[in-house]
Amino acid sequence: MLTNNSSSLKLLLIKMEYDDRYHQAQRPKYDYLLFDLDDTLYPLSSGLATACRKNIEDYMMEKLGIEANKIPDMCNVLYKTYGTTMAGLRAIGYDFDHDEYHSFVHGRLPYDKLKPDPVLRHLLLSLPFRRVIFTNADKIHAAKALSRLGLEDCFEGIICFETLNPHKISPPSDDEASTQTQREGVFDILEHISKPNAESELPKTPIICKSSESAFEKALKIANINPQRTIFFDDSIRNIQSGKQVGLHTVLVGTSHKVKGADYALESIHNIREALPELWEGEGKTDVKYSGKVAIETFVHA
Repeated sequence: MLTNNSSSLKLLLIKMEYDDRYHQAQRPKYDYLLFDLDDTLYPLSSGLATACRKNIEDYMMEKLGIEANKIPDMCNVLYKTYGTTMAGLRAIGYDFDHDEYHSFVHGRLPYDKLKPDPVLRHLLLSLPFRRVIFTNADKIHAAKALSRLGLEDCFEGIICFETLNPHKISPPSDDEASTQTQREGVFDILEHISKPNAESELPKTPIICKSSESAFEKALKIANINPQRTIFFDDSIRNIQSGKQVGLHTVLVGTSHKVKGADYALESIHNIREALPELWEGEGKTDVKYSGKVAIETFVHA
């Protein structure tokens, strides 16, 4: 009797081990798809990026009093150094209200250039994975852009500027003396970068944003996402490379040329099925929708 019981137990253990391996083999490789928004879910040719750049330059001149001839070079340096021009402006000493900045820069964008994209909508809803937006933009811009594209119910939530930077700063005083004091305390980054080994002494920004790895780490923690089981889509090479550093599988959108840090490269987000057919293989669950408006305040605390 003891022998029979031992044999039965052994067979049961073998079966359990087999079932466990079988279920592991059947489990999809990914759980989450993490998408950038601007110039990823819609093309650069839409013109919104150009308009956004123009609005940033106007804000710098009209609201911060920066000399017009310095603005183009400053924008380039700040963007390349800090991930966004806004983060760079805060780093070098400009103090301004974040909501006012976003309202000026994004609130005047030509959203009418974004049209409903039923093809992309169908692709997204047919993907059997949870889907999240990860953008440096503010939540109003993200929701408005998704609505114009007809994608507002295709994502579980949005990780945006407010998610990563929840603490507001007090708006600066509007009086001229305060503005003059602020200008005198600004770090001259254009002069500084002309010096040898300038990067080692650059001031830090209080704003958390892509492409910093800390932004990715915070976003993944907030959304409770395992990077090893997540694919990240973005049009920025720097963002893709930072995503790879924190363990994400990566897809560079906007070019077919795969660069270091990118596991895949897509000319357009519409090519996702041709480039990654495995996302649809061996999985019966489809049409993962989210009710109503984009859930900005579900797992994210915008």
